[in-house]
Amino acid sequence: MAEITNRSEILFIYDVVRCNPNGDPLDSNRPRLDEATNRCLVTDVRLKRTIRDYLFDKGYNGEAGGKGDIFIRTEAVTGEQRSGVYADEKEFKTKFIDVRLFGGVSAVKGKNFQLTGPVQFSMGYSLNNIYKDNFIKGTGAFATKEGAEQKTFREEYNITYGLIAFHGTINENAAKKSGTTNEDIAELTEAIWNGTKGLLTRSKKGHMPRLLVKVDYKDSFFIGDLCQRLSMVLKDGKTMESLEDISDYFLDTKSLNEALKKYDDKIISISVIKDDRIELSETIPTK
Repeated sequence: MAEITNRSEILFIYDVVRCNPNGDPLDSNRPRLDEATNRCLVTDVRLKRTIRDYLFDKGYNGEAGGKGDIFIRTEAVTGEQRSGVYADEKEFKTKFIDVRLFGGVSAVKGKNFQLTGPVQFSMGYSLNNIYKDNFIKGTGAFATKEGAEQKTFREEYNITYGLIAFHGTINENAAKKSGTTNEDIAELTEAIWNGTKGLLTRSKKGHMPRLLVKVDYKDSFFIGDLCQRLSMVLKDGKTMESLEDISDYFLDTKSLNEALKKYDDKIISISVIKDDRIELSETIPTK
């Protein structure tokens, strides 16, 4: 398998409609809203969970004849996170794709080691201002025994609309230590896009991937937080408070394209995946 020899940046944009992008368990599972900026926040842990779950379903499930395993994953029955079993540090890296991507820590007696993964994401945030979340009350029913039913009240929070941006980097030096390959990165980008689209639980349904840009560089160079080079331009009659759909605005990519053009001599390749519903002010070039 081909080793990673260059640094890369990832820009990932998705939107959410009437759902909870990332609930805060310490605040009644409300969406994380930054009071200073009025932006919705999504942790890198949430995005990594999406990626891990997609790869698990694809065959990285630890079964014989499968693709490998996931080190940090959620048990379907208990809902608790567990760590995979491994023999030594070499197997720790080769067996678990999420370790090769994100790194991992082992505190098992006789197996004390730590790997810093090459793939790191910053905190995701909405490009639009969100001034409040929506409080919803409802009822739920569940079986208590055969022929019997128990009903209860439920409360939940969501946001009407958010365009979420994530910035990530792939460090070729860390990749050498964790054994990350180009094949692993291909699986990563597939999982980012399809895993987000596949979030179909009741609290997460409403996620749609809109734009995924990966830039590969020469000489350990990278431009920097590509998210900050994007902005939303509202269409006539729309305000931040009234956003409900991706058709209410277009995404200004002029600043991003200027940066890509400025540093063209440092760039090996640019790959772009774009949903057909998102409107860009300028097409992002591929290379």
